Amino acid sequence: MARLQAKYPGEKEYLQAVQEVLESVEDVYNQHPEFEQAKIVERMVEPDRIFTFRVTWVDDNGEVQTNTGYRVQFNSAIGPYKGGLRFHRAVTPSMLKFLGFEQTFKNALTTLPMGGAKGGSDFDPVGKSNDEIMRFCQAFMMELWQCIGPDQDIPAGDVGVGGREIGYLYGMYKKLAREYNTGVLTGKGSTWGGSILRPEATGFGALYFTQNLLHKAGKDIKGCRVAVSGFGNVAWGACIKATELGAKVVAISGPDGVCEIPDGITKEMIDYMLVMRASNRNRVEDMADKFPGACKFTAGKKAWSVKCDIALPCAFQNELSEDDARELKANGCWCCCEVSNMGCQPGAIHFFQHNGVLFAPGKAVNAGGVATSGLEMTQNASHISWSGKEVDDKLHFIMDSIHEQCVKYGTQPDGTIDYVKGANIAGFMKVATAMLEQGTI
Repeated sequence: MARLQAKYPGEKEYLQAVQEVLESVEDVYNQHPEFEQAKIVERMVEPDRIFTFRVTWVDDNGEVQTNTGYRVQFNSAIGPYKGGLRFHRAVTPSMLKFLGFEQTFKNALTTLPMGGAKGGSDFDPVGKSNDEIMRFCQAFMMELWQCIGPDQDIPAGDVGVGGREIGYLYGMYKKLAREYNTGVLTGKGSTWGGSILRPEATGFGALYFTQNLLHKAGKDIKGCRVAVSGFGNVAWGACIKATELGAKVVAISGPDGVCEIPDGITKEMIDYMLVMRASNRNRVEDMADKFPGACKFTAGKKAWSVKCDIALPCAFQNELSEDDARELKANGCWCCCEVSNMGCQPGAIHFFQHNGVLFAPGKAVNAGGVATSGLEMTQNASHISWSGKEVDDKLHFIMDSIHEQCVKYGTQPDGTIDYVKGANIAGFMKVATAMLEQGTI
């Protein structure tokens, strides 16, 4: 860590992600001198390569705009690079390195042969027209297309990149590559190679994992009050499945504040989340405007200000602070499952773990999204399409398997389960063993 901090002093998110993993795997790593001899950790924390490129596009006013694009291919020890693209004004190399590092272990947990990667741009979709988003996506793919492929690197969506953006990206890829290879991107439309349930998969998988965690603790999600941050694709899927499982979603939030829903979110509200996301306004207040009798909007507040049993961070990294964790505990919260990548700050995680709040990390909880991307890749390679039940059954199996791995490696001498340690060790051991067996490269 001292070496990395000296080498990358400004990359806070990346250093935070590495620190968490190394602290978790230290004891196990020291039991394997072969790992130390091969310098597995020193190699694992550095990405294989990073592509940085200029993205120039023209806005609706005819003015030329310039953004920076990136693709971080982090580790391919167990399969081709796999990870999403993020379009957000806060995107930096540090953010993408942290996400690629996390993705490596998350993908290892899924049981599927996928390495880790991440990419994106500091392009801000908020307030952009549909045509501007299309032109940006096309310009972005002009630079990216030669770096990706179905057996090389398979991007997907992430924050700011949904089905619409994947469609524009794939359309330009197809034109440039001159081949209809549906396996090169995941999260595609259902009529051109996409998998049923892929849009919902991250949220669905998160609730399946949460359900396993609760059952292991002798609890049930039915009747629980759930607070969700965000209203994008991930939060949308989480709200659908939480409601189906009998929970009551009592809050969703955005950068402008929180929308409290005392009687629980309804199907009409969940459907409206898609409209809010597509508007590019990034305002959760729109929900309260649409359903004034059922929702109460409070500006400047987070979802964690609402009384709940279960907290589901679904928006952005480090969105939940130690102060938020204390507020949740005071409001009766007894479970927090990260659905966003590294959604909780270290202080929040330590508070949860030392104050009787069940906690599980994003690399385990939200792995259902990339797992279903892997299932989409399998369908593309076989030129077939599975039914929704087949995909859901496979997603259930994968999330059950991830939970089992966390329990196996995270069970402590006193019988409690450290899900952070369990997820990190399980993913690390799979990647480290593959690296060792493939030689020093």
